[in-house]
Amino acid sequence: MRAFNRMMGRTRYVVCRLFLHLAGSEVAPILGVLNSTARDAIEAEGDLQELGEGLVEICETLLRYDQAWLSAANEGDVFWDEGEAGDYVNELFSDSAQRYGAEFDTSSTSGSDQSFSIPVTRNVIVMLTVAYEGEVPNLEADLSNIPALKDGLKALINLHYQEKLRAIQVHFSPAQLGDQLTNDQLLQYYPELIPL
Repeated sequence: MRAFNRMMGRTRYVVCRLFLHLAGSEVAPILGVLNSTARDAIEAEGDLQELGEGLVEICETLLRYDQAWLSAANEGDVFWDEGEAGDYVNELFSDSAQRYGAEFDTSSTSGSDQSFSIPVTRNVIVMLTVAYEGEVPNLEADLSNIPALKDGLKALINLHYQEKLRAIQVHFSPAQLGDQLTNDQLLQYYPELIPL
């Protein structure tokens, strides 16, 4: 009984990462939202409230385009120490950032000298990593089926409004206009994806 009492006063931190692969001709607007929120996130300079609003916009967009969902995966861990949770967030950030095509170039602008014949990608990967306080069963389950994934995205939105988010990271591929993400690259760089 003493061990149980000791746990009662401690904060439970959860760090989770969600992968979602969207495919088809309708993925271009999703890339637009992702690029826009990435620019806003850079301007926010780590302001969790503004990052949370961007996360909500991304989740709502993904929910609207559920017909384009092809595969997904999720992973995470529970921590009782904030420092350990922070280390895991950094580990997932590094892993997401080094995946193919996930490097966001802040210097690229849509100048008039660019070609109008930019190829449109048919594959988009979105990687959402969050840390939050408390317990959210809808995020701590297997999200590799459509109903569970919808519940998970809605849970992320709710965490923002409940002010329980402690870290938010968004990566996506291709992060550059005109880049392609081929099926071979999907298999090579995102092996954890499970068809929905």
